[in-house]
Amino acid sequence: MNDIFTTLIAERWAYLLTVVMIIIGLHAMMMKRNLVKKLIGMNIFQGAIILLFIVHAYKFGASVPVHDAVLGDHPEAYMNPIPHGLMLTAIVVSVATTGVALALLTLIYRRFGTIDEIELLQKLREEP
Repeated sequence: MNDIFTTLIAERWAYLLTVVMIIIGLHAMMMKRNLVKKLIGMNIFQGAIILLFIVHAYKFGASVPVHDAVLGDHPEAYMNPIPHGLMLTAIVVSVATTGVALALLTLIYRRFGTIDEIELLQKLREEP
């Protein structure tokens, strides 16, 4: 029984890492009061999802389909490049989202003097 778990962990360590990263990111986004910590949690979560797609799309020993001119009789020997291209786009979107969020957090701090979620909501309720 112990050998089964050891083998399972050895074969699926990347999936376990992504699950841990997803849990850490979700915890930070939902439980932290500081908006910067929430943003860091969002980045961890996004990184975990990107890692999940890349790990799932990887084939051990496969080659890139543009390497050979013709796929031939063995298409299973080639890696699908579409998930990798999509994740490059996701990385760019993540960086842009983080930049906009940091700019908004700077403006929020300058206007309200806090980035704590509870204090910010109280100040917003008190405004006329």
